[in-house]
Amino acid sequence: MRILALQSGTSADAIDAGIVEVRAHGDELDVGLIAYAETPWTAEERALLLPALGGDPLSPQHWTRLTTLVGQAFARAAGNLIDAHGDVDVVCSHGQTVFHGVDGGRVWGTLQIGEPAWIAERTRRPVVFNLRVADVAAGGQGAPLMAVFDGLWLRAAAERAKAPVASLNLGGIANIQVVTEQGGVTAFDVGPANALIDAVVARGTDGAEAYDRDGSRAACGAVDADLLERLRRHPHFTADVPKTTGRETFTLHTVDDALDGRTVALDDLCATLAELTATTIADALRRHAGDAAVVVASGGGVRNPVLMTRLRALLPARVDTSDEWGLPAAARETVMFAVLAWLSAARVPLSLPGTPAGRAAVAGQWDLSAQAVPEIARATAPRVLRMHVDHGGRA
Repeated sequence: MRILALQSGTSADAIDAGIVEVRAHGDELDVGLIAYAETPWTAEERALLLPALGGDPLSPQHWTRLTTLVGQAFARAAGNLIDAHGDVDVVCSHGQTVFHGVDGGRVWGTLQIGEPAWIAERTRRPVVFNLRVADVAAGGQGAPLMAVFDGLWLRAAAERAKAPVASLNLGGIANIQVVTEQGGVTAFDVGPANALIDAVVARGTDGAEAYDRDGSRAACGAVDADLLERLRRHPHFTADVPKTTGRETFTLHTVDDALDGRTVALDDLCATLAELTATTIADALRRHAGDAAVVVASGGGVRNPVLMTRLRALLPARVDTSDEWGLPAAARETVMFAVLAWLSAARVPLSLPGTPAGRAAVAGQWDLSAQAVPEIARATAPRVLRMHVDHGGRA
């Protein structure tokens, strides 16, 4: 099955689109990345999107316009990829997360926007969307979805190593997955990866810069020890796992509250926030995967040399990028969503960390206005996943 997957992460810097081939052979899934592209948001789209991501109170007209424009933008990205690389069987749209509601460790709701009808109209293919809500309704946390993918992808590596293999996704939020040789998965959101850095850079440059490109500002700055200590007191870092969070929890208010009226230069802020990301991830991995054989990192944060250097200095395990394992770091979440679309079409329930026993639900809703979901013949639920990407990786 050829699946086109679409998503825009918590950093909201671009729409990621990929075409992925998924084939089942008994209890194995063979997965190949055929094409991948990033489509920047237009100025109009970003101007509508940023207030929603920042938690501003918005009118019904703004929300309607926003979910329509996001759907149209996803449709445009999908159409461009199909025009360049050929047709697909199914489209998966995660949409743009604007809110993930957590209260006392319980997720009460989650909102991803982007009207899928526009995607179905442009591609003339069935579209699966709203991938998190079924798990939340069943009493789970709806996150991190990467736990499902990594539980399949990294299990064989953990078996070979006879030790856990950990993965780390450095998007707006950092999430960790620890896969054991028996196939068990511990997964949770650590806290901010790039979200706070992006926010202070955008504010400090009046929008001229959206993020700390190549970690250049952090490299020029110095860590403010007092600010770092105040930020590390955030209660999410010491909460029990499984746990999940989002941009609505870690905002500019988080930084400003920790500053407590002080002024810190922008480069020093970037250095301090990069250190916050590195130290909280290191703390979490030492606590939950101290015997990991390797940590496989992906997401936009792997492009930040300051962050990656600090992670490698702080962690006892070897830190690879997913590129070295045959899966481009930028495309890893997109490939994951394609696999989730296949599992949804095959009616395989997803058991995420935090899903109550016996309550695993099939993920996603389907827009079938264009075409029915293709039939999938399968003997069993998949046990392992094997990547096939022409990037010379080890997986």
